[in-house]
Amino acid sequence: MPFVAQWSKEEIIEAFSSHVSSGKARTWTGFGMAFVAGKREGVYLWDVDGHKKLLDCHCNGGVFNLGHRNPIIMQTLKEALEELDIGNHHLISEHRARLARRLAELAPGDLPYTTFAVGGGEAIDFAIKLARAHTRRPKIISARGGYHGHTGLALAAGDPEYREPFGPLAPGFVQVPFGDINALAREMDSETAAVLLETIPATLGMPIASQDYFGEVRELCDQHGALLILDEVQSGLGRTGKFWAIEHWGVEPDILVAGKGLSGGIYPIASTSYREELNAFLDKNPFIHISTFGGAELGCVVALKVLEETSRPEFLEHVQKMASFFERNLDNLHRKYPNTLIEVRQKGLMIGLVFPDHNCGPLMTKLLYENGVLALFANNDRRVLQFLPPLIITEKEATEALEALDRAIGTLEKIRKFIPPNIDIMKIEGPMKRLLDALF
Repeated sequence: MPFVAQWSKEEIIEAFSSHVSSGKARTWTGFGMAFVAGKREGVYLWDVDGHKKLLDCHCNGGVFNLGHRNPIIMQTLKEALEELDIGNHHLISEHRARLARRLAELAPGDLPYTTFAVGGGEAIDFAIKLARAHTRRPKIISARGGYHGHTGLALAAGDPEYREPFGPLAPGFVQVPFGDINALAREMDSETAAVLLETIPATLGMPIASQDYFGEVRELCDQHGALLILDEVQSGLGRTGKFWAIEHWGVEPDILVAGKGLSGGIYPIASTSYREELNAFLDKNPFIHISTFGGAELGCVVALKVLEETSRPEFLEHVQKMASFFERNLDNLHRKYPNTLIEVRQKGLMIGLVFPDHNCGPLMTKLLYENGVLALFANNDRRVLQFLPPLIITEKEATEALEALDRAIGTLEKIRKFIPPNIDIMKIEGPMKRLLDALF
């Protein structure tokens, strides 16, 4: 029996609205983007009714680095299903051991131990717990506008928009502007357990730190006896043309978190890798942090194959080649539309396109959708469009995406004058909503 299109698109949307999320259904339907993923293959997604095809340049934040239903990853999971299940998280595991050893070999520095999680938020929670347990200090410093997940401690380290509606959360969390070493220095003290940063903060619009920044952060942590936790859930695993984004800065963290792409888009898994001295606490308390589905053995097999594929020199060379291709063409678009595309932020295939005001990111999301490309705006800086093509993208497919970008930016340049920048198009009703409907 086929699993796609068992219901009509209308039935799916109605049931989703009634039983999963009325708000999401209303948002996407109201924005004219009521896309329901049906067939998915390589760099493309098709609507469940077959009427819409999208080139996926969102990749769910890097989950689909290897494309959708990558045949190598799919075959690995099929073969593993002949022998394995999720395993028992209390017991010694061959497959967690093999994956952890490979992560240690690939780590940016000496990080021999790994604890596994189901998703990035859980992995960040554990990183914070470990930092506090090791240092016996409470304070966690993170970046304003950053994003680390929606679980307890990860949520407390994130942007106020995501945590304030839920009332008082865990104390001890402080935020400073990303890239501002002086602001960080003012907050560092003898109570600081760790500095937690995304190497490239995607939800903040992918600002790229200066070449000195992470080295200076490392020095501050060493001076104060604090740990450096790097969140590479989106930026790791080849996304920037190096296996880990922090390699561009030549800095070694104390704790490194990975996820999303580690799943191969097939089996959820995330990881927290850390220095040997941090294992002392866990050695004495081996059952103090457990995760029933974290490091599921099927997921470990999938992740090991992902690491095998993404660490190959020829794979990283392909990412670098495609990054150069995008860089040249995005520079051309920047020169063609200097008043509309005002900045290109790029490391490898992690790209943020900056436009003049907070309505432009949502408008570009919609315009690209109409031109057959899926890319979403950065919610903590809606001037920015996140552009994350699959790492397997070819020059032909990249050209298709760039041509769509050209058309979308050209249209944005024409319609911006009709939309006052003090209006929030994500919240409007009445005449302005009718104007937008007419424009699209």
